[in-house]
Amino acid sequence: MTASGERMVGDLARAIDESDFAWSLVLVGEDQRDKLAALTSDLRGKLSTTGDGKQITSGYAYWGIGPTIAWAHACTDPFYLVMKQSLDSFTRRWGRVRGKLGDGFHYVSFGVGTGHKDGLIVEHLLERNPDMVYLPVDMSSEMLRLGTQESTHRVRLPGHRVVPVQVDFAIPQNLTELRGLVHRLVGDEPVLYSLLGNTLANFDDDAELLANLTALARPQDRFLLEVASTDAVSDELAQEAVEEYSRSRAYREFVTSALLHNTDLTINTDAVRFRGAVEGDRALRVKVIYQNQTGGDIQMMLPDRTRVPFPDGDTIRLYLTRKYLRKAQEEMVRAAGMRKVTATHSDFSAPRSAQGFGMDLLLLAPGEEPTPPVGQGKRTRADEIWEN
Repeated sequence: MTASGERMVGDLARAIDESDFAWSLVLVGEDQRDKLAALTSDLRGKLSTTGDGKQITSGYAYWGIGPTIAWAHACTDPFYLVMKQSLDSFTRRWGRVRGKLGDGFHYVSFGVGTGHKDGLIVEHLLERNPDMVYLPVDMSSEMLRLGTQESTHRVRLPGHRVVPVQVDFAIPQNLTELRGLVHRLVGDEPVLYSLLGNTLANFDDDAELLANLTALARPQDRFLLEVASTDAVSDELAQEAVEEYSRSRAYREFVTSALLHNTDLTINTDAVRFRGAVEGDRALRVKVIYQNQTGGDIQMMLPDRTRVPFPDGDTIRLYLTRKYLRKAQEEMVRAAGMRKVTATHSDFSAPRSAQGFGMDLLLLAPGEEPTPPVGQGKRTRADEIWEN
C-alpha cells in the first residue's frame, strides 16, 4: 500500500473511533442482485404438499430489514423455547468452555444473530488480546448491523477493528475468499471461529457445511459450535420438538417474514405447518412450511415481478431445523476433520419441554483426538458430570 493509502486508512480508522455517531463499516462480498435472483428461482419450485418444492433457504429467512426485525422480536418471545433456553443458558455454558481456549485469539462469528452471545465472547477475548479483530459474518447486512451493535456496546473495541463481512458462508468459494481476508488481517495469530444458536441445523446438507467451515481452522485455531440436542430420537419426540416451535406466534411471524417481503401473498400465520420426523440415527428434524389452504389456486408475484401458480394445497418450505442426538455428535465432529477439546450441556428447564432436550456447546480443534498414554485417558462418571 502506498503512503497516501496508509494515511487514508488511518484517517478512516480515527474518524470511526473518535466519532459519537454509530458508524458501521461493512465489507460487502456479494452482488445482491445475484442473491435476489437465487431467491426468485427457489420460489419457482415444483408443486409439493410436503414442502419439497418451493422454498426459502436458510440465509434468506433473515435477509432484509423486515426479517431481521422479526427475528429480533421472536428471540424475545418466552414461548419460543429453543431460543429462550439457548440465550438463558449461554453465559453458564460459555463460562465452562472458555477456560480451555487460551489467550491471544481473534474472533470470526458465522451468523451473528442478535449479538448477545457474541458480546460475551468478545468481552472475554478482548481482555486477553487488546489487539483483537472481530469479524462477524452474515448474508444479511441488516443482521450484521443489529448484531454488531449489541455485541460491542459494552466493550472498548475500536470501531476499525470490528469488520462485519456480508457474505453467504454456505458457498465454498466465499469461504476461500474469507480465509484469505482473515489471514491477511491477523497473520499467524490464532482465530476462534463460531457457529452458534443451532444455525447448523438450518441447512439441508449440514454435515457438508460444518466440514467447509471447520476447514478454515489452522492447528492454532479453534471452532465453537452450538447445537440443540436430544438424548434420544423417536416419532413421539419429533412431535414434541414440533410443539416447541408451533406454540410461538412471534416465531410464525418470523418464518413468514421473508415470504411477506418478497412476494405479494397475503400471509396467514395459521397456514404455517410444522412437520416433525426422525432423521436416521442422528437427529430430530422439524420442517416449517406455508401451505395454500384457501381452497383455490393463487397467482404469486415474485421479486422479478413475474407471477407463478401457487395451487391449492401447494407448499413453500420456510425453515428447517434439527435437534442432534447427543451420542451422534462425536461422529459428526470427526467427519468434519475435527476433535472435541471440551463440551458442555444444559437441559431445557421449561415444564412443557420434553425430557432430554437441551443445548450443547462444543469447543473443537483441527485433527484427531490424541492417543493418551497407557493407563490414562479413561473417562469416569465424575468427568462426565463436570463436563455437563
